[in-house]
This record gives sequence, structure tokens and C-alpha cells, in this order.
Amino acid sequence: MTDERELLKKRFTELAKRAYNSGIFTFTSFLGLSEQAVFSEVKRSLGSIPYTAFGGAHGCERVVIRFGSEEDAGFEMPFPISVIKAEPASQKYADKLTHRDFLGAILNLGIEREMLGDIVIIDNVGYIFALDSIADYIAENLIRVKHTDIRREIVYSLPEGELFKTERRTVQVSGERLDAIVARVFSLSRDDAQSLFKKRLVFASGKQIESASYTPKADEVVSVRGHGRFIYRGFASNTRKGKMNIEIDVYV
Repeated sequence: MTDERELLKKRFTELAKRAYNSGIFTFTSFLGLSEQAVFSEVKRSLGSIPYTAFGGAHGCERVVIRFGSEEDAGFEMPFPISVIKAEPASQKYADKLTHRDFLGAILNLGIEREMLGDIVIIDNVGYIFALDSIADYIAENLIRVKHTDIRREIVYSLPEGELFKTERRTVQVSGERLDAIVARVFSLSRDDAQSLFKKRLVFASGKQIESASYTPKADEVVSVRGHGRFIYRGFASNTRKGKMNIEIDVYV
């Protein structure tokens, strides 16, 4: 695992330096939370080399890093991300399709996970974020998900409204330690919540959080592998018994 992390750090550094030295844009593939955590360890060493992270839409968890700037390159270059709309040929006879169903069907086509971003499902229709280089292949070959025949097309606009829906909640905690917040949000015991940090499953703003006593910042996105993610909105009020009410937006 250490070797993989070092190779990934080297790759990030090479892409950044190539963009800076050549005055061009360079891109990573899609990065999951673990890869983003590795990048957070590297970005301080990049100095003034500009970069931007984007997953294809606001709120995407998986992102592509673009190194370079319009000022250095002399032009703007969009992220090489396409969106494939995949919907049942007949909703009436379709299975109830999940993220896992779509992801499994795509990976069964022989596509590497790093080529894929988020998969959003709205009204049993999947919106698949993928690198441009593989988007046509997915659109041509993703003919079935689970037992459901699928129509596919590359789209250039997303459905109106929130792509990633959140639900505002107020939770009561004894303090703003992240383990206490995670325990309340996901209905876990304090011990179970703390074990998630030891297993390196907790991330905040793309950084891996190993300290259970970490205090999240206002509007920071917290992701817990296997459980979900939420936006920490901050302190709301004190209770009569000396506890705190905090507000969060949970992705649903």
C-alpha cells in the first residue's frame, strides 16, 4: 500500500510539473477519497502550480484534478468529463436499479474504476460521469443493468434541481468532536464510530482524518466509507443540559 501511495504521489508531481513547465493542461483520472487524501499530502509541495478539482457537477465525490491555468496556457480547457444518461427501455417492467447495479454492469464491460466518476440515480434513471475517452464505449455497450434493458445517450445538460439531494438535520452532541458527530449521524456507538477512524474510513474535504477528536469546519463535507456523507453546518444552540445542537446536511 505504501508503494502505491508513493507511486501516486510521484504521478501527481509529474503531472503538475509537466503542466507548469510546458504551459499546458494535464489531468488525472477520477480520484476516490483515498486518492484525494494522497493528493492532499502532495499539494503543499506543488508551490504556486495551479490546480482545480471537479467531478462533472457540484457535489460530486469522485473528482478529476486539472493542473494548469488559462493564464499559463493562453486558453481555457474544460474537464474531459462526459455524462451518460442510462434509463430503462420500459420503466413499467424495470428492476429498481441501484448505484451498485449500474457500477457492476459498467465494470463488467472491462472498464477500470478510475475511468468513472459518480453515478447518480434519479427516478430509476442513471447519470454516469465518465472520462471522455470511455464515454462512447459505455454508451454503445451498456445494454443491460441487472435484468433491465437500457437506453443510453451522452447528454450535455443535467436534470433541473438538485442533483445531490440533502436533508437538514439538527443533532445533539456533547461536543464538536467528529467521532461524536459521526456516531449520532449514522446511529453508531461511540466505540464503533472511533473504529472507523482507526480503519482510515473517515474523510473531510478530501483529507483522511485519523484523529477521532478532529473538529470539522463549517461547511466541510465529511465522508464515511460504507455509511454516507454529510455537510457540517456548525453550532446551532446550547441545550439546557449543557449539550450542543449542531446542524448538518445529510446526503440522501
